Amino acid sequence: GAAGDTAWAGAVVRRGEASGEVIATGERTYFGRTAKLVASAKTVSHLQTIIFTIVKYLMAINAVLVAALFAYCLMVGLRLADIIPFALILMVAAVPAALPATFTLATALGALELAGCGVLVARLSAIEEAAAMDVLCSDKTGTITCNRLALAAALPLTGASEAELLFMAALASDEATQDPIDVAILAVAGKRAIDLQGARRVDFVPFDPALKLCEATAVVDGRRIRALKGAPQAVAARANADPAWEAEAERLAAQGSRVLAVAGGQEDALRVVGLLAFQDPPHEDSPALIASLKNLGVRVLMVTGDGVATARAVAAQVGIGERTCGRMELKQRLATGIADCDVFAEVLPEDKFELVRALQRDRHVVGMTGDGVNDAPALKQAEVGIAVANATDVAKAAASLVLTRAGLGNIVAAVETSRRIYQRMLTYTLNKIIKTIEIALFLSLGVMLTRSLIITPLLIVLLLFTNDFVTMSIATDHVTHSVSPDRWDIRTMVVTGLVFGTLVLMLSFSLFFFARSVLELPLAPLRTVVFITLVFTGQGTVYLIRERAHFWHSRPSLGMLAASAADIVAVCFFAVRGILMAPLAPVVVAAILLTCACYLALIDLLKVPLLRRLGI
Repeated sequence: GAAGDTAWAGAVVRRGEASGEVIATGERTYFGRTAKLVASAKTVSHLQTIIFTIVKYLMAINAVLVAALFAYCLMVGLRLADIIPFALILMVAAVPAALPATFTLATALGALELAGCGVLVARLSAIEEAAAMDVLCSDKTGTITCNRLALAAALPLTGASEAELLFMAALASDEATQDPIDVAILAVAGKRAIDLQGARRVDFVPFDPALKLCEATAVVDGRRIRALKGAPQAVAARANADPAWEAEAERLAAQGSRVLAVAGGQEDALRVVGLLAFQDPPHEDSPALIASLKNLGVRVLMVTGDGVATARAVAAQVGIGERTCGRMELKQRLATGIADCDVFAEVLPEDKFELVRALQRDRHVVGMTGDGVNDAPALKQAEVGIAVANATDVAKAAASLVLTRAGLGNIVAAVETSRRIYQRMLTYTLNKIIKTIEIALFLSLGVMLTRSLIITPLLIVLLLFTNDFVTMSIATDHVTHSVSPDRWDIRTMVVTGLVFGTLVLMLSFSLFFFARSVLELPLAPLRTVVFITLVFTGQGTVYLIRERAHFWHSRPSLGMLAASAADIVAVCFFAVRGILMAPLAPVVVAAILLTCACYLALIDLLKVPLLRRLGI
């Protein structure tokens, strides 16, 4: 740089020396501000809130029933000593003890599946967040584009040929510098068979940011010539230039290209021989993947530090949109709304951070991709922070998902996998709500209608083991992902649970009263009837709810089928042999099992319109 320029902390000096004065330390430096933003960034996880909300609703329902049960007992004179243990066990049964474990198991299996798709999960809750993600803020370089400059156009001027333009550009390039522009020029020169063998370079000055150009001197056919390559204005100031160069440079820049001018000739006859336009081309699959994300209901925004023209051109190529906001416009819109912008250009790290927060204030679930240290605050703030394949260690530490392959393909896989996990957890949660409502109402109303405990605390505890923990196999179920972002609507789910719980409750009471009145079973075998009825309807409800269409629409996983079969066989064996309960005749057990299966199959015919009406 020139005297008086600012040197930023962390910059790498490749050559030269200088003396300087420290003008900022700590959080007042560029790196310090980034570190402060990382410290203040806070990812809001919805998973814990969801679990507590579900528990709150279930406990509230049970609390009302237990209070009604105590009031009834006081009215009719039943002994509280018998009711209190029953009520406590009933409250315990309402707590979805396996819910956190099932969520963790489902997300852990999902993390394993994502690892095979090239996505490493750093925070399990991000899988659930990815299912709800409706906005993805994507970096341009390395994510949408290849992060590799390529020569997009070579435009000769002042009567020069394209071969002469590439010859001079290659003379002013050096592969040893590993400069992406030099590498791109030399690669094209090699493909076009530009002969550099007859040129003996005697001097080379690498690109100088202060001069904005690089220069080479070579001897060609006994003549000493110079070649310059750099910013069009800087090169045109040192050589004779065609007046048309400026308009052509603006035209190429408007297409999103990085434009360089090339000059060459003898010392006293330098002339601009042409313009070179470079682009970082999009990945071949970027347009299709962005279209896939849009079809999944995810709005893709491009967020980049590149200029407005470049960002707009790339966004148009891949189908993101052309409504572009520069940095100043972004800062103005943070308070008023940014919904009508597809591309945010010339942004700084703090701008990305504030953009994510603004989207979150508008109730969006935000994904953010990044690769550098300066992206860490936004990656940590976003619900789904995604570090791309070539990201720094700091970016990976701040992110919740880390990609191992370039491009957006892994992100599409992450969204689809997360939504499949959501569908499994929705099945489990609905099933738990339905069973809790059925069990709580059945047992509470059973006491009020019969003035006796229709099940023992031991059988309630056994019911928890036979139903709740077996249903953890839902985490392995075969499901399809939803086509739009998934959001947990607990109130609607509770209403759905009440509807289906009531339908199943009708069956439970019908079997109970049939066994008491027609079969004239005493209380002990009746308790066994109640127990196996709750087990059979609980297992059947899983298969009723797992498929939003009719139950035969898709095949459950083998692990899920095996767990249910083992559960039913074990319960039937215990009921017939009288283990931990009064024995029942095998024909009674089989009849109850068959009746539950047929009744739930009938409910399945009503299920599809009911779920559609309830919005599930």
